[in-house]
Parts: sequence; C-alpha cells; structure tokens
Amino acid sequence: MDTSGENMEPQRQTLKPVMPLSLGRYHISEEYGFLLQNPLMPLLDCRFLKGHREQRLAHLVLAAITMGFVWQEGETQPPKVLPRTLAIPFVEVSRKLGLPPILVHSDLVLTNWTKRNPEGPWEISNLETIISFPGGESLQAFVLVTVLVEKAAVPGIKALVRGVEAVLQHNQDTLLQALQQLRLSIQDMAKALAQMHDYVDPDIFYTVIRIFVSGWKDNPAMPEGLVYEGVAMEPLRYSGGSAAQSSVLQAFDEFLGIRHCKGSVGFLHRMRDYMPPSHKAFLEDLHSAPSLRDYILTSGAGCCLMAYNQCVEALAQLRSYHINVVARYIISAASRARSKMLSHPSPHALEDRGTGGTEVLSFLKSVREKTVEAILHPNA
Repeated sequence: MDTSGENMEPQRQTLKPVMPLSLGRYHISEEYGFLLQNPLMPLLDCRFLKGHREQRLAHLVLAAITMGFVWQEGETQPPKVLPRTLAIPFVEVSRKLGLPPILVHSDLVLTNWTKRNPEGPWEISNLETIISFPGGESLQAFVLVTVLVEKAAVPGIKALVRGVEAVLQHNQDTLLQALQQLRLSIQDMAKALAQMHDYVDPDIFYTVIRIFVSGWKDNPAMPEGLVYEGVAMEPLRYSGGSAAQSSVLQAFDEFLGIRHCKGSVGFLHRMRDYMPPSHKAFLEDLHSAPSLRDYILTSGAGCCLMAYNQCVEALAQLRSYHINVVARYIISAASRARSKMLSHPSPHALEDRGTGGTEVLSFLKSVREKTVEAILHPNA
C-alpha cells in the first residue's frame, strides 16, 4: 500500500455551481440516514422507488445464501463455481440495484435490521437482525452495533448538508451550528462503536464472522475468484463486506476536505462501487461542492475554524478507536488463534487482512494520519 503521501484526488472544483443538496434526492432518510427505513414495513409505506425495498431484501437473502454456500462450515476448500440457480437471480437483482453480487455493507447492516418494539428506544436490546448468519449472538451484535453507529451519524449527515448550504450562502452562524452538530454526531458514533466490546466475542469474530463476510478478491483462499454459472465463463472477483462500504465517513471526509494517500483513496473509491448508487452520487456531489476549508481560511471566521478543527479531531479520535477495535478483533485474535492452533494453515484464513482484503492496520493508520494532517492553521 502506498502511504508515501502522494495524493490521487484532483483539486476540488470551486467554480462549479452547486445546487443545494437534498437528502431525499439521494434516497437518504432525514430520520434514518443511510439505513433503509423500516425494511420490513409494507411497500405502501415506503418513500423509495416502487419495488426498491423488496429488491433490497431479495439482495440480502441471496447474498446470505451465497456466502453460506461459499464459506461452508467444515469445508477446507471453497467452491469455484456458484450454481446457476443462485448465480442468475442474484446477478439479476444486483444489476437492478446497481450493487455487486456479493454480501455488502448495504445488505449486512443497512437493510438487515428491525425494531422489536417500533415505539421503543434505539438500543441494542430493542433491535434484531432480519437474517441470521453464522456467529450467533456475536454476529447479531456486530450487525446491530454497526446499525447504531449508522443511526448516530444521522445528525451529522444533516449537519453537513446545512454546512454546504451555509458555505454557498456565506452564512457563518449557520456553518458554526452545523460544525458543532457534526462534532457531536461523530462523538456519538464513537460511543455507539464502543458497545462492540460488550457484545461481540473477538475469537468468534475472527474465526467465524470474518470468514463469512469475506469476498473473493485479494483473498488467498480464492485467488482466481468465483465463477457465476450462467452469467460469465471467467471467474469474477468481488471484495468482501467492509466498513469502508459505509457512506458515512466518506461523506464526512468529503465535507471536511480530508484528502488521503493514493493507495487509500484507490481502495475507498473502489468501495463506492459497493454502495447503493444514490449514496455514491451523494459523495460525488459533496466532492463537487465549494471547499469548506478554503471558505474558512478566507472568511476570517475564527469560531468556524475552531469548530472545524474540533470536527477533524473528533473524526481522528473515532478512527483511533476503530484501530483499537481492529487490533483486538483481528490482530490479537489472530495471534491467539495461531497459538491455540484454531487457525491452522487454511485457505479460509485471511490472517491480518480486513474483510475487504486490505492490510487493515496500515490502511487505517494512514487514514487517521491524513485526518490529523487536515487540521487547519490560520497562517498556513
């Protein structure tokens, strides 16, 4: 991975006229953010395009069956061919949704949740998954804690939309309020993520969950990929589920103008192809918006500069915490598995790689480093 500091992103285009962003245009909920709003609610009550909810649920079910078929428990070698009876409908639904035919963050988290009591609180005890996967309670908790992180991000998503509008209108008061709300939202995300330690067993995550959500790209278990019978003659390669497939942090990066190293950018942008197309479009339009950093530096708004830096610091702290989580659930768990011979040389083992196929710690540290470097200095 290239962490030399060379950037791949083009300079932000500040002269391009930008219409005010509207969350509804991108199928983002004012209440639920990127989460699919009430996945099991009848379609009549859905705000999305006709059939969209059922297609999302179908993709979740087909993805779950596919992952179960590929990573069959007790099998030492994953299959090389996905049968046409599964491959053809899965690819058809995937094409309609603009998603790849593999389990993605949108399936595992955004679609895979419901409230036990619709009027009850947003707490893990009042949530459950729609589809159960190997890993039992730890897997369910892994999904639901991530759901709570996505929910905690909602005020921040709305804040950055207000922030873009404030920059367009040169409204420093509104921008200050938006930045303050974004910081609080990022801090709430960190609090939600902390629940991972309470509910998810690291050894179960490493030996069961991590394998189940892994893909067939950059995976030594399946170096050639997987043949989708009846779809393509050659094997296809897709990355496994990854936190980088969540649109939240990429949206915050775009709004705050945080630029990552070439290798990190390449992976993050590739993960956008694993997001619902409307969410990817949201990120692209955020990138085209006028530069928040330039506006703060040229407007002389010292209070906004301080609030901006607090947002960046909160984001860096969240990423530091994420590194600690990964160290516990992958690096330390891998060491224990090797010492206990739980992870003998097996084609299913990714060792210290993330489920998306990255060298996870070096990637996350690079991302955090570039976040810290984004702190503004008024005389710079």
